[in-house]
Amino acid sequence: MNAKTPLYAGAALALVIAAGVGFGAARLTQSGGSAESDAVEAAGGPAPDHVDISDAGIRLSQIAIASAASGELDAAIPASATVEATPDAEAVLTARAPGTITRIFKRIGDPVRAGETIALVESRDASSIAADQSAAAARVTLASRQMERERKLLDQGVSPRADYETAQAALAVARADAMRASAAADAARISRDGRSVIVSSPVSGRLTVASANLGQFVAAQTELFRVADPRSLQITASVPAAEAARIRAGDRVELLPGEGRTIEGRVRSFTGVVDPQSRAVTVIVEAGHATGLAPGQLLQARIFASVGAVRGGVIVPQDAVQTTGARTVVFVRTPKGFKAQAVQVGSRSGGLVSIVSGLSAGTRIATGNAFLLKAELEKETAE
Repeated sequence: MNAKTPLYAGAALALVIAAGVGFGAARLTQSGGSAESDAVEAAGGPAPDHVDISDAGIRLSQIAIASAASGELDAAIPASATVEATPDAEAVLTARAPGTITRIFKRIGDPVRAGETIALVESRDASSIAADQSAAAARVTLASRQMERERKLLDQGVSPRADYETAQAALAVARADAMRASAAADAARISRDGRSVIVSSPVSGRLTVASANLGQFVAAQTELFRVADPRSLQITASVPAAEAARIRAGDRVELLPGEGRTIEGRVRSFTGVVDPQSRAVTVIVEAGHATGLAPGQLLQARIFASVGAVRGGVIVPQDAVQTTGARTVVFVRTPKGFKAQAVQVGSRSGGLVSIVSGLSAGTRIATGNAFLLKAELEKETAE
């Protein structure tokens, strides 16, 4: 804390005290010569739930007055969010077999096409897989020739049919082995020369991570590169569990990346499960092809939940709503001051509160420093 902090705190406290002192002075200096005022005092004080104060006292106490508004209160839920590539637009590239990196064709930031080779890993396993594939192909050729020979001998009546059928079975087995060897080579992405494993990307995008180095020995499934398509993004927002139940797919979202920018989005889905670590529910937001966002970027989001939004209701500032005992009240302007009027509140958002019942739109109420009226009312009740 620097030296200015106590001064600011003292100034703020002085303003609150000044408002309170002003309110007290206003109550002491207001006119008391009317017959109606004398009658109230003779009856034992002001009417219940009423606080008498003059116009001058209201100005001195800095009590703001405004009309209760009629409008819509979107139940906006604030949330912290992270930009991520969609699951089908990001790929983690690994070596399919252990070996030594002999070639690297791309650098971070380079564009990559789906299927394009990014690196080569020379591997003994690759050579073994390639040799198995070649041997399986040779066995197919041999079995095919043997079956053809047995067919000719069967046609000449030299060999029995059983020999021909045995040759047919041998050819089927050889072809099955060849298919297995070919599938293994494709899965490992063996190069044409049979010496290396090809590291390629299944998606188009840009190279975002490159942890591989020439001459480095890597184990199988070691992460070497990452490729992401920056055009296909999703935003994951963390929402308190108590608020998540109000969110529905399709709800409007405002994304705030900073610098005064606002990006429109929509809720795509949500997990509905509370994370045991963050105690929050993950909401997935789609922002289309929004520009200026990148995977890993942090931003703020405002989710306008369709459940809990007020349409055509009465809206008042949050500071206008006060609690006295078990009641929630607003202070309605009267000819002699204010009256504490009980209300039922609904949702809250952005410093505003929706009033479900107890107040009509257009009613003039205390919207600022209403706590001074509450304090005076509680003091009179205690006396």
